[in-house]
Amino acid sequence: MTSITDAIAAYSNAAKAVTGGGSSSSDETTTAPGTDFASLLRDGAKAAIDAGKHSEEMSKQGLAGKADVRDVVAAVNNAEVTLQTVIAVRDKVVAAYNEILHMSI
Repeated sequence: MTSITDAIAAYSNAAKAVTGGGSSSSDETTTAPGTDFASLLRDGAKAAIDAGKHSEEMSKQGLAGKADVRDVVAAVNNAEVTLQTVIAVRDKVVAAYNEILHMSI
């Protein structure tokens, strides 16, 4: 559970750290990159991909004898937790979408 909390805190800090950027036709809808839901999902997906790539790289280094086994295990575990988080978010989004579809108008 702390990994999800850590991920949310990291996304929140990243969103606060981003300044400027983004142009919109209306001042009312202008948001800084990383502050809207789509940007958070995009950043989360990028972080998950990066964790997977890092895990693969550490595994290659471990097989070549250039990395400590603990570092390899930590990288693989981080990638697994990240993937589980992505799957949980995806399931929640799909469930919310299905709930919206079943609402009466």
